[in-house]
Amino acid sequence: MDTIFALATAPGKSGVAIVRLSGPEAWEAVRRLAGTLPAPRVAGLRRLTGLVGHLDEALVLLFEAGASFTGEAVAELHLHGSTAVIASVLSELGNQAGLRQADPGEFTRRALENGCLDLSQVEGLADLIDAETEAQRRQAQRVLSGELGRHAGDWRRDLIRAAALIEATIDFADEEVPVDVSPEVLELLSRVQSGLRKEIDGASFAERVRSGFEVAIVGAPNVGKSTLLNALAGRDAAITSEVAGTTRDVIEVRMDLGGLPVTILDTAGLRETSDRVEAIGVERARDRAEAADLRIFLVMPGDEPAFPPIPEDIVVVGKADVTGEVAGSVSGVTGHGLAELVDSVKNRLSVLAARSGLAIRERHRVAMVRASGHIETASDGMKIEGIMPELAAEELRSAVRALDSLIGRVDVEMLLDDIFSSFCIGK
Repeated sequence: MDTIFALATAPGKSGVAIVRLSGPEAWEAVRRLAGTLPAPRVAGLRRLTGLVGHLDEALVLLFEAGASFTGEAVAELHLHGSTAVIASVLSELGNQAGLRQADPGEFTRRALENGCLDLSQVEGLADLIDAETEAQRRQAQRVLSGELGRHAGDWRRDLIRAAALIEATIDFADEEVPVDVSPEVLELLSRVQSGLRKEIDGASFAERVRSGFEVAIVGAPNVGKSTLLNALAGRDAAITSEVAGTTRDVIEVRMDLGGLPVTILDTAGLRETSDRVEAIGVERARDRAEAADLRIFLVMPGDEPAFPPIPEDIVVVGKADVTGEVAGSVSGVTGHGLAELVDSVKNRLSVLAARSGLAIRERHRVAMVRASGHIETASDGMKIEGIMPELAAEELRSAVRALDSLIGRVDVEMLLDDIFSSFCIGK
């Protein structure tokens, strides 16, 4: 492979900037700048010199092939974070024969190709880089640790064992097989199926942790929805007025609530109207509210919610500054009941987040659903007398292939360019 290099820290001025090199010429390229090299994994201060003369005083850190992030020989130059210093070092490296600038995500792609990461770990790393909240960080770390890959490996071993037992009956079809393999096969398949279903059930919640929960503020016109949104956001995100029907479109505000990514939706007041534009807003409001993960119904004293809430929804009396500060009321003007409302939202969403699994992307869910379908077909076939064992064995092989695609062993070439294009150059 080529030897690649790139700035691994954020562009611009900083205290320290790290330039990473990976490939067979990585150490030699640094030797040309530093003169001598420190021992691997021991940082050494070196004076870097190029064609233009002195470049910088830098810490040099080396990793051997097989003991680095990419699996190749890797070198890191920890420079002073001046844009001029960074530019001069990158220019010197670019002038060396056999070196080239890395493509986006190429370091991580090499880690995948060299077996240092599986595909699900790569996706976990991408999510970790993009994580904005504590829940997203924790979820990404679980996937990056290889937990999903370990589960897939356990399922794969059980399926291969089950297929081997079935194929033994095929190989010795003309002989007397002393043991009926069906009980052990069905037990293995039941165990794998149970694990798959647990992860499939948690996939939608894991995706919500990754992309964010939606909480819709719902109510009739002029009950304080936009004022409440502004109070939650801590800024004037929505226009407020005493005129009913001011909000026509759905207004979204992204925030971090207790470590969870949440988008608060301010929707148009739900009512019958002859105004065509407002009617469109009302229709959109109802659609978004019904699709949201949680709804906050704002009502006036004695009124009912605009449509029936489900048990997890929150119903509060709005405009407590006008109607009176009582239990179960909230005011975006005075802040009354705001802390209690936020706690209620966090508690309800935390329950949903706790149900999330390791399958954080739709690709993961689809692969597990495919595997589960093949296992179900094989299990059903094992229970029907007269069904050829070859059919069940083939279904299990298909289930194994589905699990292999989950962690990147097969059928992933079309995915790689899309996945790695989201990485920065130095990763």
